[in-house]
Amino acid sequence: MIRLRKAPAASWLALGVAGALAGASAAGLAVAQQKPESLLPPGFDDPEPPRPSPTPTPAPAASGAAAPAAPLPSVVPGAAPVGVDPASLPPLPSITRDELARLPSLDELESLSTDELDQLLGLKPKSDIPPGARRGLTRVGVLAVDEGGLPPMALANQPEKLVRAALSGTKGPMVSRWGHILLRRALASRLAAPLGMDPVEFAALRVGLLNRIGEYGVARAVVQDVDSANWSPALTAEALTAYLASGDITGACPAVRLQGSARDDGEWQMWQAICNAYAEETALAASQLDRALFRGVAPRIDVLLARRFAGAAGRGQRAVQIEWQGVEELNPWRFGLATALGEPVPEELLESALTAQSGAYYARAGALLPMLPASQRAPFAGRAAREGILSADAMVDLYSEVYAETGVTGEPQDHAAALREAYVAADPAARIAAMQRLWAAGAALGGGDGYGARVLTAYAAARIPAEAAQVDAAGDLIAAMLAAGLDRDALAWREVVEEGSLGWALIVLAAPRSNGVGQGAVNGFIGGDGSEGSRKSAFLVAGLAGLGRLDEGDASALADDLGFDLARQTRWTRAIARAAEVNNPALVALLAGLGMQGASWEQMTPLHLYHITGALRRVGLEAEARMIAAEAVARG
Repeated sequence: MIRLRKAPAASWLALGVAGALAGASAAGLAVAQQKPESLLPPGFDDPEPPRPSPTPTPAPAASGAAAPAAPLPSVVPGAAPVGVDPASLPPLPSITRDELARLPSLDELESLSTDELDQLLGLKPKSDIPPGARRGLTRVGVLAVDEGGLPPMALANQPEKLVRAALSGTKGPMVSRWGHILLRRALASRLAAPLGMDPVEFAALRVGLLNRIGEYGVARAVVQDVDSANWSPALTAEALTAYLASGDITGACPAVRLQGSARDDGEWQMWQAICNAYAEETALAASQLDRALFRGVAPRIDVLLARRFAGAAGRGQRAVQIEWQGVEELNPWRFGLATALGEPVPEELLESALTAQSGAYYARAGALLPMLPASQRAPFAGRAAREGILSADAMVDLYSEVYAETGVTGEPQDHAAALREAYVAADPAARIAAMQRLWAAGAALGGGDGYGARVLTAYAAARIPAEAAQVDAAGDLIAAMLAAGLDRDALAWREVVEEGSLGWALIVLAAPRSNGVGQGAVNGFIGGDGSEGSRKSAFLVAGLAGLGRLDEGDASALADDLGFDLARQTRWTRAIARAAEVNNPALVALLAGLGMQGASWEQMTPLHLYHITGALRRVGLEAEARMIAAEAVARG
């Protein structure tokens, strides 16, 4: 029998290390060895067992003191956990059926943008504007007093019902170009809301009226003076109209993304997709537009235009072919998106839209869209000038661009050439003949009564010397000058025109200062008046009476001869007279706009003109009153 000799511990340790290094398994070796020697100080690895703490002796309770609280139950290791009584838990917050119904579905959650999801989860505040940068609503507008605006507190103490009725009751454009300019000035002023009216509602009413009279650029500016977090549904709707008509599609995106799913109509969904695309969420925008096209939330052409516009925001977007086949009518969305994209609108669609009842919208919007060439804006500009949207300076600039365009033929180029001749021809008679050609082409320059051509030639008319050789054209020249407010140039003809002529009538109305007019001179004008129903004569009498330039007795007698009564009262005449008595120019301007709305001067009465000019004169707006009165005679 062979006995193994016990090896020293160091030898086994060396064998184990060597085996480990060689990859051998040492886990199966069960070898007894001596306890390794510790390198720690004595007692460090052998701590003293904890001693039980002595039981504290309770102190005697003081008389009258409250009994000590019961001690908390100690947790014994290894013991089963103690169950929690559900009755002891606080109640869960309740949720109503309406709140449950408002929760988005899975499909809706998939279509939410990042901003909408943050708002749903309460991770995004209502407004991302710092508190110190937020604008107040005490005064809303873009025109201060030193810039020509009306007094800011003019409507603060006025009845809200009266102001609301004046703003909402004005449904369309003004018959007067100068009435339009005055109303635009009032609506753009920095005004405080009437007593009892919400400032946001006041802003929405003003923006809505600006849209209805075609002032989309001014409407957009007033909207931008209100933080988008404060927009109401009514203000949002009017803002979208202004942004679309002015070609600023992405300008509405802050409000669209902030309001999220506030609306569910097709136009809103397409606008959301466009805004998401320009917020670098192109995949979400593409899926939203695909869903809109598949579900038919909007006509195919509308979705295709939105897809093309959204595709311009990201990389690698699919090409979109705009297909106008089968499209039978034009709408603001198609016109706005197509012009913003540079996509030509079929001529038959545009012509049909311009001749329709809503055609004024496309003319007013198209005249100001900067992405359209000048030759395409020129046919729209005449109407915009006639209504007061475009100034005489803007008209001259536009036709200067038309003249400079190469390869352009047709009426816009012919009109531009005639306008150039009206300025540079050496002979005054040749310049007048060029202007007469433009006046005769009034139908092509905005239609209506051709007043857009008068606005276009205003500064050219002011360059004609006031001489007897040109007296036959004096009435037309003075009318053109006053279309742009050139009253000082018109006064140069005071000593040239004959008393009782059209030029004389315009001068006595437009002159800043007048010594009054006799009944005999007015009768001379009436005798030569060839207008239908002597409307020019009636407007002359009403304007002179309102401006205080005709004796009250003479005015009453002349009005009776012409078949109207200056003393007749209506609710509107009493309201505007009362506003003038309290010296409130803003309220007078709003009520004047209410009384001047219409498509032509045939809808204007001498009684309204008398009260409008009189009220404007009494509140310090005599310049506007003079221009309105002269315009009435020129266009009557």
